Amino acid sequence: MAKPLIAIVGRPNVGKSTLFNRIVGERRAVVSDIPGTTRDRIIAPAEWNGVSFLVVDTGGIEVLPLNVDRGLRPVPDAPLLEDSVPFIPLIRAQAEIAIEEADLILFLTDATTGLTGADQEVADLLRRCEKPVLLIANKADNEYRDQQALEFYELGMGEVYPVSSIHGTGVADLLDIVVDMLPPVEPEAEAADEAVHVAILGRPNVGKSSLLNKLLGEERAIVSPVSGTTRDALDTEMEWEGRKVVLIDTAGIRRRGKIDPGVEKYSVLRAARALQRTDVALLLIDATEGITAQDTHVAGMIAEEGVSVVVVVNKWDAVDAETRAKRQEFEAQVREGLKFLSYIPVLFVSALTGLHVNQVMPAVFDVVEARYQRLPGGQVNDLIRTAMAEHPAPSKKGQRLKVFYVTQAEVAPPTFIFFVNDPELLHFSYQRFLENCIREAYPFPGTPIRMVFRLHQAKTRSKARK
Repeated sequence: MAKPLIAIVGRPNVGKSTLFNRIVGERRAVVSDIPGTTRDRIIAPAEWNGVSFLVVDTGGIEVLPLNVDRGLRPVPDAPLLEDSVPFIPLIRAQAEIAIEEADLILFLTDATTGLTGADQEVADLLRRCEKPVLLIANKADNEYRDQQALEFYELGMGEVYPVSSIHGTGVADLLDIVVDMLPPVEPEAEAADEAVHVAILGRPNVGKSSLLNKLLGEERAIVSPVSGTTRDALDTEMEWEGRKVVLIDTAGIRRRGKIDPGVEKYSVLRAARALQRTDVALLLIDATEGITAQDTHVAGMIAEEGVSVVVVVNKWDAVDAETRAKRQEFEAQVREGLKFLSYIPVLFVSALTGLHVNQVMPAVFDVVEARYQRLPGGQVNDLIRTAMAEHPAPSKKGQRLKVFYVTQAEVAPPTFIFFVNDPELLHFSYQRFLENCIREAYPFPGTPIRMVFRLHQAKTRSKARK
């Protein structure tokens, strides 16, 4: 299911990154008193009252020169970082794209400085976007500043919500309103007649669009040797052996420090959102370069979303004969680089010549079958009991982990609930052991397994009586 997207926008130095950190619950964005600190856009998941959504922190929308003809105050003297000045148009362009992508916009202003010409310019920009906007007066951490916040009603954008991002004042009430305004989330599979969604991901210039075209058998996507050609996530429907498939071609994903300012950053945002409606990701790796840190970064994004994955080593026709003869060694290197995805199938193809491309869709549907596989409860419990009898959990403070029973609560991905005597007795290495035991009997190719350990209800009542 695709999560709603909230964009935080405003002029520089009004506290956007501080509010972002407050909403996501951790310090993800760099906070500074110097305007222009935030350049790269940061996107992170958040949750409030059981509602999940994404939040985007944007750079300050700087207006040069400031429009002070309306008798409004200019922004107080707080110079931009000198090396940020050349990026002002790009930062503004990124913020505008975030506004275009967002389901809801949080327009942040500063109660300590009052209404400025730059605030008016941002308000004019938001009026044209036809998106729901909440006007927030930040830094309202006392009664006097609450009164100052009333000045922002002059913008004519409805209710003004005073908050203090740094102290958290008013943020909870704001989030109550935010989640009520978000659009309902509907399962993507139902909306697309239960089509299987397959995203093609990888770093720039590994052949994603070429693979898409080869799978489709026609030129439906632009193919270019210039990295970064694909900007949007492009959906294309097809059928494979009578089953509906939606192929999602995405832009190349770089590591955060490697992402250039401008449109490229938001192509990454769109790729990240595409993952949320994906059943299986095809992770492309360039055979001529081998596994890289950027490949690992993309794989980490896939794993974090709980998406199933097939690793496709592309350009296999371009490597020398000696490398092709050592295919098993090459695969071992790939698996070592992606050892946190130990369950992956690895294919070697050439999107250019069509070599082994016919193996891709059968592998995808093998993984889809595993993703929706539900195991019989009795067999899972017998498996876990046998494994724990042969290899008991390590003791901790004189106690051992005991599993009373296991149930599979969900599919896509398969999720198992372990009811135990004390979840704190679980060591991560023993959790890995239990997962390996399940996979030995039921491999779940290309699919992550989620394991949740909960205190057995009888143990909970026993502790309550004590």
